[in-house]
Amino acid sequence: MSAHPIFTRKFWTLCSSTVFFMSSFSMLLPELPEYLKKMGGEEYIGWIVGLFTLNAFLSRLFSSRMADETGRLKVIYIGTAVTAIASFGYLFALSIWSFLFLRFLHGMSTGFRPTGATAYLSDIIHVSRRGEAMGYLGVAGNAGMAMGPVIGSLVRVHYGYDALFITSGAFGVVAFILSTLLKESLPDPKPITARHFNVFKGKLLDFSSWPAAAVLLPIAFAFGVFLTVSPDFVGHLGYTYRGSFNAIIVVSSIATRFFAGKASDQYGRIPLLMTGMILLAIGMTIIGLAESASLAAVGGVIYGISVGINMPTIFAWTVDFARPGKTALALGTMLMSLELGIGAGAFISGTMYRGDVSVIPTTYFMCAAVAIAGIAMLLLMRKRFHVGVVGES
Repeated sequence: MSAHPIFTRKFWTLCSSTVFFMSSFSMLLPELPEYLKKMGGEEYIGWIVGLFTLNAFLSRLFSSRMADETGRLKVIYIGTAVTAIASFGYLFALSIWSFLFLRFLHGMSTGFRPTGATAYLSDIIHVSRRGEAMGYLGVAGNAGMAMGPVIGSLVRVHYGYDALFITSGAFGVVAFILSTLLKESLPDPKPITARHFNVFKGKLLDFSSWPAAAVLLPIAFAFGVFLTVSPDFVGHLGYTYRGSFNAIIVVSSIATRFFAGKASDQYGRIPLLMTGMILLAIGMTIIGLAESASLAAVGGVIYGISVGINMPTIFAWTVDFARPGKTALALGTMLMSLELGIGAGAFISGTMYRGDVSVIPTTYFMCAAVAIAGIAMLLLMRKRFHVGVVGES
């Protein structure tokens, strides 16, 4: 038995709740563009992801500091509760603007829960197995991201949008119940006060993790583009269940995460990120060139592998850089970069698209170009950061 085990009851409970949380909000993503079109809001398709990520970004101004001071679980509870409430709320959003308001509110869920969950994991896992554990938590998240869109598409096709929103909300409730079974990992957590929501009091950011945050930008940008234009693109290529394309990508990501996190512990963060960024450029290029469902699937598999390599490595690298007692603040700062990248990708691709499917390949090629810029960034970083066994700090 390892002196530093990963697979404890706390770990399995955290992963189980993560599966339901990620399923809850991801099952909506492939179906919401068409839903907004039916409401008459086709020109706002880019806002579906953009508003979500905007509030996720803003929420991290508070959530990371709260996680370091008031405890990891309070932050997890808030984020998980919001995803359930927002999902049920779509049932009552009868206008375009009420729908867009709920998308903005829903973003608070990912602004809170991932920060708390990742910090919680870093508390209960030894540093020597950090990358490996982040990879496994990513497997749980990706399992939810794979399961959610498939379930969502099936429910929407056979039972309609109201049933989809109810199912999404129910998954959020299950995630919350499972989260309540966890025990706080932060010693002496303080109560939440008004100060924690005041941006003018206390430190809101920790730039010790800036290398990870910078490298994350092109990865996040591509994800924002993917979330915005892929549902209509794969529908154009002949996918009846649009969520199945998401599942292809997520399943390949899951398979990769089983070894990518451990590999980053053994060989260093930068070499793994270089590999992931190259695969990101290749995958986006192939999807952009696809004129058939099968070629799009090939590109999707390669893109999924890149995500499976990049994300656990980025998370582990961020914690490597974090100062003692500021893990959640460093993670929150890095995740703000994630939201900036996703939001930029969503708004830019949505503005370019505007219902014209012929424009979509250009958005994927744009992602490939951004990934090449990321490769150049990593080459420069290799000269500054020592390549060690546990990160390059």
